[in-house]
Amino acid sequence: MRAAKRSAFETADSVREAAAEPRHACDVLVIGGGPAGSSIATFLSRMGWKITLLEKEHHPRFHIGESLLPLNMPIFERLGVRQKIAGIGMLKPGAEFNCEGYQPVTYYFRNAMDKSFPIAYQVRRSEFDHVLLQNAAANGVDVREGVKVARVEFGADHPARIYALEECGSERVWEARFVVDASGRDTFLANRLQMKRRNPAHHSSAVFGHFEGAERRAGTDAGNISIYWFEHGWYWMIPLSDGTMSVGAVCWPYYLKGRSKGVTEFFLDTLALNPLVSGRLKNARLIAPATATGNFSYQAERMGGERYLLIGDAFAFIDPVFSSGVFLAMNSAELGAGVVDEALRNGGKLSPASLARYERTLRRGLKTFSWFIYRITTPALRAMFMSPRNMFRMEEAILSLLSADIFRQTPIRFPLCLFKTIYYVSSLINWRQSLASYRQRRRAWQSRLEYTWKRDAQADT
Repeated sequence: MRAAKRSAFETADSVREAAAEPRHACDVLVIGGGPAGSSIATFLSRMGWKITLLEKEHHPRFHIGESLLPLNMPIFERLGVRQKIAGIGMLKPGAEFNCEGYQPVTYYFRNAMDKSFPIAYQVRRSEFDHVLLQNAAANGVDVREGVKVARVEFGADHPARIYALEECGSERVWEARFVVDASGRDTFLANRLQMKRRNPAHHSSAVFGHFEGAERRAGTDAGNISIYWFEHGWYWMIPLSDGTMSVGAVCWPYYLKGRSKGVTEFFLDTLALNPLVSGRLKNARLIAPATATGNFSYQAERMGGERYLLIGDAFAFIDPVFSSGVFLAMNSAELGAGVVDEALRNGGKLSPASLARYERTLRRGLKTFSWFIYRITTPALRAMFMSPRNMFRMEEAILSLLSADIFRQTPIRFPLCLFKTIYYVSSLINWRQSLASYRQRRRAWQSRLEYTWKRDAQADT
């Protein structure tokens, strides 16, 4: 039978409290040193609070998700890292979409409703994340790398206690007035509080690698991300400043589960399914073995509690087709810094009203992205993206969405609603294609359910 569940904040790691003395004190302890954790730590340190950040790995370290969005730029300015990001990045003026039967379409950020954010960057995440972490340390954050959080305790009569293990085996405990979970897809608190929920309507898997010698677009388009659709999902091609190209395929789980070859050979076979992609790679060389990963969307039931807050992927993850991950992480970090600052000024306890405002804002942004992301492989939405029209400023609104301009007062709501209406009408008119697409997605859902059932059955035994 399945073992009895552990208490909310326990892990398999054994941490002996008695051996973890002496305790270290701080106002806020941040779990995780990715873009979300580094950003909120920097903002809070600048507000005058004593911040400790614990990161289980050492930077620079590999991470996927190399394509940034224009609305990242003002956050970089406020963090003071804009010039450093420009120094490691590849200029990205737009996004190119490709689909069989259509001419390629490039959306340029300069044509969005607000023309103030015309560019973004492509970056190696190892370098990008390292810049942000170093910036946190330069702003007074006590950054500890190679330290893995194992357990957190919240008590009514004492500060939060965070138990962690160093690489050398030493055990440490911190006491903090507030805890921020920026652990990314590890979802540290969401797992331990049993409030992480998979999205049953959207599951995918990704396989990716980096190439030398891949064909780039000419001129100023050299830095654009390229998106391609194919029968089992979609591909990305992201040019990087060192001459390499990040290439990946996001596939329905049934397709990845059906592989009978090694990951690298399967990846190359998958790229060969699309002549436009394989054409750009005909003279290219894969410089390291390919990697496969689950890409399952999820959300936590809530974003915080009395003395803790979840930010970035620690709260929610959605499909990366619009490159929204880094922006959502850093935006939630900046908004979250204000929430935590208010809590600390009120005795260290998060007010329900403040948490509700924060959660409402971020959920609205996630919902805006998710509607498009979860339909991006449908025939109707593909056709609309490949045949853009600026009637009632719809194309400008889509560009604003692609730029991540979804939290400000830019008037995109009406044109996006009109776009959705046309999508539903088009889906009804072309109901046979829509039904076939729905059945394919349903097959993906069933594939995920079968995997979950098998995993649970193995756990029971």
